[in-house]
Amino acid sequence: MEEFIKLDSSYLEEAAKLYKEAFAGEPWNDDWSNQKMLTEYIKEVSGAYNALNYGLLVDRKLVAISLGGIRHWWEGANYNIDEFCVSKDLRGQGIGSRFMKMIEDDVKKKGIAGIFLQTDIDKPSFKFYTKNGFSNLEKHVSLFKGVK
Repeated sequence: MEEFIKLDSSYLEEAAKLYKEAFAGEPWNDDWSNQKMLTEYIKEVSGAYNALNYGLLVDRKLVAISLGGIRHWWEGANYNIDEFCVSKDLRGQGIGSRFMKMIEDDVKKKGIAGIFLQTDIDKPSFKFYTKNGFSNLEKHVSLFKGVK
């Protein structure tokens, strides 16, 4: 049985575990072996000002998360997703698309104008998001400068 929930801090440990497992293998290969860094990161993205975090439980087990917050912009408020993942064991079964639809329905009820997120164009997530109605903002660029 699926249950759509708003995540709160009581799910922090479970969300961190799900996130670590979701991004540990191909194609991301994220190394979250430092538990303190992982916990702090999940706290940061899930506990920001205007945080809005969702989860999907299947048989009372957390199998998908969306961590982010409401950001106000001149065009209206958006739900900015910082992190979104589905359990590796359940990918390809439509759970991610159903979860995204639940999120869309909830933010629509809140009067939110849109959903914004970033992903890598060369990862399966890009195909997932475009399949679920997201558009590539071709003029939008993310920049990074290492300072180490």
